[in-house]
Amino acid sequence: MLSKEDNETITRVGPGTTMGNLMRQYWVPALMSSELPQPDCDPVRVMLLGEQLIAFRDTDGRVGLIQDKCPHRGASLFFGRNGECGIRCVYHGWQFDIHGNCIDMPNEPEDSDFKHKVKAVTYPCVERGGLVWTYMGTRETPPPLPDIEVNQLPDGEYTINPTMLECNWLQAVEGEIDTSHSGFLHFGSITPEDTQEGTYLYYTVKDRAPRYSVVDTDYGVMYGAYRPAKPGWTYWRIAQFMFPFFTQSPEGILGNHVITNAWVPMDDTHTMSYIIIRKVSSESGWPGRHPIQGTAANYPTVQTPTLPNTTDWFGRFRSAVNASNDYGLDRDRQRSGLDYSGIPYLPAQDRAVQESMGPIYDRTQEHLAISDAMVIRVRRRLLAAARGLAEKQVVPPGVDSPAVYRNRSGSTLLPEGADWIEATKELRKAFVDHPEVLQQQP
Repeated sequence: MLSKEDNETITRVGPGTTMGNLMRQYWVPALMSSELPQPDCDPVRVMLLGEQLIAFRDTDGRVGLIQDKCPHRGASLFFGRNGECGIRCVYHGWQFDIHGNCIDMPNEPEDSDFKHKVKAVTYPCVERGGLVWTYMGTRETPPPLPDIEVNQLPDGEYTINPTMLECNWLQAVEGEIDTSHSGFLHFGSITPEDTQEGTYLYYTVKDRAPRYSVVDTDYGVMYGAYRPAKPGWTYWRIAQFMFPFFTQSPEGILGNHVITNAWVPMDDTHTMSYIIIRKVSSESGWPGRHPIQGTAANYPTVQTPTLPNTTDWFGRFRSAVNASNDYGLDRDRQRSGLDYSGIPYLPAQDRAVQESMGPIYDRTQEHLAISDAMVIRVRRRLLAAARGLAEKQVVPPGVDSPAVYRNRSGSTLLPEGADWIEATKELRKAFVDHPEVLQQQP
């Protein structure tokens, strides 16, 4: 349970807030590269860390992220004319480049040098792995980008699933690092008899109360959730939290699973989720993100359908399965036991519970249990890092150490009593494949 003060501190991300200042120490994903498909294309409204920004791709193909309000009289630059290597306000024609320099002021006398005294707020952008990343901090020279493995994959070898969530960013993060919910929300209607004995799903539904080992790392927090497996073996689900809002989920085979989830705060009550995952062929033994066998094979796991993007601040990547239609809840499926929740899509199941907590959940009302060990530890790390920065100017974890993000997550079988951290050390290293692990049955 958090105090009211701690709940405010850890959830609020707007300009000038303690947690918002922490977020601004890092490079953050701002939008998909595909949202700006070609030079001089239409600008895009982007809400990011409580700021209203306009993204545009200039004539040379460079991406700019500029304040929404024109520095002249405050008209929105979303209506601007994008061309000639800058975005031009339609009110009086003032034009700004991706660095915020005013490069044309046509309603002023030709001999005026006033344009050199006006500068718009902009944030540097870098494109990597299908995403536009931006740095919103105060350093003149930004820190390096985090060396997340999915950032290094060639085009065509990864997919990105973006979805907007209508809730606070921490609710989304905590939903991802809460491993015990899988045995209920996602697989609660599945019995061991529905699965193939010896699979990871079999062990999950056979024992729905895993035990936990949670450790601090130089990039955040790692957990190992473990259950009994075949005689003499233990089934481990190992996952990561990486500052400030990245997670790596445990569904795939450790050593082969390459995934990073970014839970980017748009503002205090909206989150943009980017699930970036390496494509894996069916021959690899991991045909999808979730291990489904037996009668569970009819369980929909694909990305939920999205509504067409609109141009408003919260109009990007909205799910068609949402609160307005109860996330597709089907009580007959729920009663029949086909679905534990009655909600047919796994991503929608997560959003249903996270968004149903309200825009910002009041954590003073909760009652945490042993199964919340990872949630508790991540909160402590976030609060300590944010306050360390605010009170003592301590640089948060990972900001200047991109290599600490070279991690993997996933599931594995270990001999009973093995030191799970040491035993999985090599399997958790990014950029190294282990084809031998594919012999394990997911």
